[in-house]
Amino acid sequence: MAECFTRGWADSAQAAPVRSGAAYAAERRALLSARFPGERIVVPAGGLKVRSNDFDYAFRPHSAFLHLTAEEGGGAAPDSVLVLEPTGTGHEATVFTRPRSPRDGGPNGTEFYRDRRYGEFWVGRRRTLAETSDALGVTVLPRDDLARALASPVPTRVVRGQDPVVDAAVPPAAEQESELLVFLSESRLVKDEWEVEQMRAAVDHTVAAFHDVAGELPTAARLARGERWIEGTFNRRARLEGYGLGFETIAAAGAHACVLHWMRNDGPVRDGELLLLDAGVETDTCYTGDVTRTLPVGGRFTDAQRQVYDLVHAAQSAGIAALRPGARFGDFHDAATRVIAEGLDAWGLRPGGTGPHDPSLYGRYTLCGTGHMLGLDCHDCAGARSSAYLDGVLEPGHVLTVEPGLYFQPDDLTIPAFLRGIGVRIEDDFLITADGAVCLSSALPRAADDVEAWVTAAR
Repeated sequence: MAECFTRGWADSAQAAPVRSGAAYAAERRALLSARFPGERIVVPAGGLKVRSNDFDYAFRPHSAFLHLTAEEGGGAAPDSVLVLEPTGTGHEATVFTRPRSPRDGGPNGTEFYRDRRYGEFWVGRRRTLAETSDALGVTVLPRDDLARALASPVPTRVVRGQDPVVDAAVPPAAEQESELLVFLSESRLVKDEWEVEQMRAAVDHTVAAFHDVAGELPTAARLARGERWIEGTFNRRARLEGYGLGFETIAAAGAHACVLHWMRNDGPVRDGELLLLDAGVETDTCYTGDVTRTLPVGGRFTDAQRQVYDLVHAAQSAGIAALRPGARFGDFHDAATRVIAEGLDAWGLRPGGTGPHDPSLYGRYTLCGTGHMLGLDCHDCAGARSSAYLDGVLEPGHVLTVEPGLYFQPDDLTIPAFLRGIGVRIEDDFLITADGAVCLSSALPRAADDVEAWVTAAR
């Protein structure tokens, strides 16, 4: 049988245009090289993960690998590894990856038609090594050469836990590896010009998907599991415009909106109730948007729903007003929660405590913070030091969310019955500029009247 597969194939080499962000990735590698002179740096893309039996989850490369190569999700080969080898003047970058499945009957010559996990006839074509080199602008060598490349006695820092060959070849060094992870995370805090373009595209696609959902509310309301219809509507746009989802879509109707990360999405979407949709499209380059809107399914808020919505909207507006370069990262959170606290106090809903910053005054109904950095990860730069992120100051090039919310659990006896089961969150994405902040998601309505008009017009 093998012999019949070794002949009769046309030359199918393809051009591989350089990735649009390759020059920016080279600059990022240069910063990494300067930070760790004389040391080998190893950043794996990660490998396939089993979903069930012989089926894998869709592959998505590690964010640090993406950042340092400008690879695209759909073009990346599982098990690729970026190695920065020290030289006398810096580092030489090499990507070790699987070459295209050979068809000449030699070593691995049956992979292309027999290997269900990596074979071209099973999962699609990989690039040749030369094509990958052209696309990324770096030297590219076969994955089989990786262990030998890591064997020479050079001080080495790795992103551990992503590749078994890397983990086995390099002895653990917790402190050094932690320093590497911190640097890789903090280097993503300020987005460069190319990254800002990716973020704008991600948010634009996300906004388009929200408009899709608004038009599908009547259909969702007729279905027993309307949340799944909403989820599918958003996800279709994500796959059409980008690589997929930046995170699992939260389509939370009714009391499900009181669950911060409701992802079962198996409930009904009823007229008269609210739908909280928190979702983001991930671009082909794996940058993601993250937007939330809380929509009245039937087109109109009830009095109680509007009361909650208006308070969250006022809190978000206060948070947005606090965004500016030089402001503390926490300033927008403090501004938003102050409005929430004052509003809850006016409603008589501040159980315990006396000061405006005492979490017991509002934590029962708000549960979490008011925003986060955004980029290759939805919760981007999570490994950064507090001094550079949570306790740091905003800088031009930061991209972040502002997303206050109120969540009144359906079984909470500390609140009036008419508020129970109402959950509202409003989230937008912002780019910090030299003189303020730009709302990347401004094409979506925020105020209650505008949201009602939007939903009604889309029906």
